[in-house]
Amino acid sequence: MALSPSLRTSITPLELELVASEQLVEIVPLVSMERTAFISGAYGPLRPPTKCKVPLWMASNLKLKKKCHIVPPAWLNVEFLQERLLRETTDPSFSEMPFRFAEVAKILLDVASDDLQNPDRIRTLLKDIREARQAKSREGLSKLDHNELMLPNLCAMEINEIRPFFVRGMNVLTQLTREGTQADAMDMS
Repeated sequence: MALSPSLRTSITPLELELVASEQLVEIVPLVSMERTAFISGAYGPLRPPTKCKVPLWMASNLKLKKKCHIVPPAWLNVEFLQERLLRETTDPSFSEMPFRFAEVAKILLDVASDDLQNPDRIRTLLKDIREARQAKSREGLSKLDHNELMLPNLCAMEINEIRPFFVRGMNVLTQLTREGTQADAMDMS
């Protein structure tokens, strides 16, 4: 979602991808490597063809160097996404998705689409899910009141997208509520 500079107070999508790249994913290494220590932790040893869990940033790096295959998460397949799309379009509430599904899916589709079954269909389904969830977000924001906003099961990217509008909207609602309360108090005097 393109935002004007005045609304860009949130984290950028690239920054969200960077945060998501710390998530562990399973890989099938194609090279041997001893256990290696990084700031975020120690990973390995890598022994082909034994699966190993590593951060997404490391898996992406190894994949780009053709030193591993990335095992896609259980939710990143056509069947699961079709079922979630059906829920998104028929149920008024948000379906449960991994918190960083958009970022992880984008990274994997960019770097390891050859490790996914039917990546073009997955890309299309993710786009459709995103559009359905954005419509629900807009509807939820239109029902905003000054007390609370209930939008359970939002993912990180969606929260980041609505944050600027939500903060500004809540500020306006709070100001209007205060002015209304002050006007009522003056009427009673």
